[in-house]
Amino acid sequence: MSRVETINATEFKAKCLGLLDRVSGRELERLEITKRGRLVAVVTPPPETPGENWIQELQVRMRGRTHIPEDWDLTAPIFEGEINPDPDGLLDR
Repeated sequence: MSRVETINATEFKAKCLGLLDRVSGRELERLEITKRGRLVAVVTPPPETPGENWIQELQVRMRGRTHIPEDWDLTAPIFEGEINPDPDGLLDR
């Protein structure tokens, strides 16, 4: 549950590590820090980077949609020949 919390600077100083953990864990949507009753800072979690956990996202999306036959060896090489990166000889010029 995201929410906003207001705290004075003295209390923030004493509890800052725990409060930052709550913000980064998205327990707090916004942390307002005041000094003598005046708002001096706002702490919010960083924006989520799209694709930050792309492997997990892909696994979730693909779950139940793929089938790998039991006799396939996914660790076996699929190509054992030589690869020529310049078949037309353009790099020799």
